[in-house]
Amino acid sequence: MTTTTLDQKLRQELEAAAARSGCELLDVQFGGGVLRVVLDREGGVTLEHCEAVSRELSALLDVEDFGAGRYTLEVSSPGLDRPLYGLDDYERFAGSLAKVTWRGEAGKRTDLLRLEGVAGGTDDAKIVVTDADTSRRVEIPLASIETARLEPEL
Repeated sequence: MTTTTLDQKLRQELEAAAARSGCELLDVQFGGGVLRVVLDREGGVTLEHCEAVSRELSALLDVEDFGAGRYTLEVSSPGLDRPLYGLDDYERFAGSLAKVTWRGEAGKRTDLLRLEGVAGGTDDAKIVVTDADTSRRVEIPLASIETARLEPEL
């Protein structure tokens, strides 16, 4: 699926609409005739949150004359195995398990890691983790991480 980047003004309006429902806009993707909006909120996103944001976004997108043709609007929560989107997520979910795909000296690898936090500044940020199997502590440069998702612990 190809993803079209939304202009900054529209993205800000989507963020404001999510905030009015007490949610944070995590991600927006548009491609293949589908506009996907992912919300989060402390304490979790309910169906009622998704419905309220969907109604508001539908009206907003109509006013903005969004989309050259027909499209489907999907509003959802990130789920239990949510992706980690940035430094704030790595801090917020410190102590949680995550499946991380990253490029290291030995090439591309995917590991189950316990998130410990963030080290360094914005330009040289590293994610501090402990390997779930070996208990070895490692710092992974944020730029080396391809994907990271929380691993549910039930």
